[in-house]
Amino acid sequence: MPSPLPSNREILVFEPDVEGHSQEWLQHLVDFVAANDQAAAIAILAPPALCATLSRSLPIVADHRIRFIAMRPREVKLCGHRSLLLAAFARWWVMRRYLLRSGADMGFFLCLDLLSLPLAFGLGTRGKPLAGILFRPSVHYAAFGDYRPGLGERLRDVRKDLLYRMMLRNPAVATILSLDPFFPAHAADHYRHGSKVQSLPDPAHPASDTTDLADRSSVVPPGRVAFLLFGYLTERKGPLMVLDALRQLPERIAGRVAVLFAGRVDPAIRDAIEARREVLAREQPGLWLRIDDRRLDRAELDSLVSQSAVILAPYQRFVGSSGVLLWAARAGRPVLAQSYGLVGRLTRDHRLGLVADSSDPAKLAAEIQRMVDGGPQSFIDLSSAADFASSRTPQRFASQVLACADDGVAA
Repeated sequence: MPSPLPSNREILVFEPDVEGHSQEWLQHLVDFVAANDQAAAIAILAPPALCATLSRSLPIVADHRIRFIAMRPREVKLCGHRSLLLAAFARWWVMRRYLLRSGADMGFFLCLDLLSLPLAFGLGTRGKPLAGILFRPSVHYAAFGDYRPGLGERLRDVRKDLLYRMMLRNPAVATILSLDPFFPAHAADHYRHGSKVQSLPDPAHPASDTTDLADRSSVVPPGRVAFLLFGYLTERKGPLMVLDALRQLPERIAGRVAVLFAGRVDPAIRDAIEARREVLAREQPGLWLRIDDRRLDRAELDSLVSQSAVILAPYQRFVGSSGVLLWAARAGRPVLAQSYGLVGRLTRDHRLGLVADSSDPAKLAAEIQRMVDGGPQSFIDLSSAADFASSRTPQRFASQVLACADDGVAA
């Protein structure tokens, strides 16, 4: 655990997105600073709604070490622009602007991936150091074995390799925290300034109060094997492939399965999901399927995970880590995950469940059938899963993020 940080330093934490992990991770930072007097102070730069939500949970005793800066609507729009090029430079410009205005000692991007281009060009923030979390390195995936990238993926990795090499040369970049535990060693071996890259464990969400969970009624019909897919449901998370796979299940398996999608559905795929659901209702009348198209709070997700037999992570050649693995491991539930990339590697290494070529509905259906016939719990090593989750705490995550203040001083 890093040593306590000097309390007179302040980190400006920038997060323009409101979906996914943003609120939970910022809450981890707020809770850690509130509970640790020696921790660096933080200023959170985020959209107004996110600032308002986080400020409601702020302890009065910590209000002098935690502050919130609401982005302007135009800034939010530019940082979330459809053009990734425009969004990247907008995020650099907003960080630079507010670092100077706020008086913070360094800037921290909760998601650094998009910033690799402006930082590779050598852009800085007038002498103030920068750090951030890198979600999706993929240039080292060949070391995972059985990696057959397509042409687009090869070009992507060549581009990333060049950007990482140039970004690490930027004197403004003090620290890069990688959610992929295998990337720091690759960076140290392949890049001149690769020592700037450090591993950051993805934080496992603490369990909700058990009495609260006990009060929640069961969603899943009794006697069925429940498969849960949760989070913000975009196409890359695999909901369409799951629905296509369900069509191919034998009738006897479909009659034993319950499938629940829980989370906001990306509007871009809402019609496609509805069309597939109508087909399933005709072709698989024995199947139980429910789609809760809304944001669920942590207690609701805890309850659903505890009621489920299998947690689905059928991503579509997704690069990077996934908090879904941690939710499942903490609850002792096996995952059915993509075989590709870091998600597949972690699932295999820690014996968290089964992997499949999740872009092939027939192969996904075969693994669903295998889990139903064999019993889901036979596909997880509970001891290994518990160790995987227990080492990834919100406190460790927040401590390592705030330790970047020391790296900024050294830089």
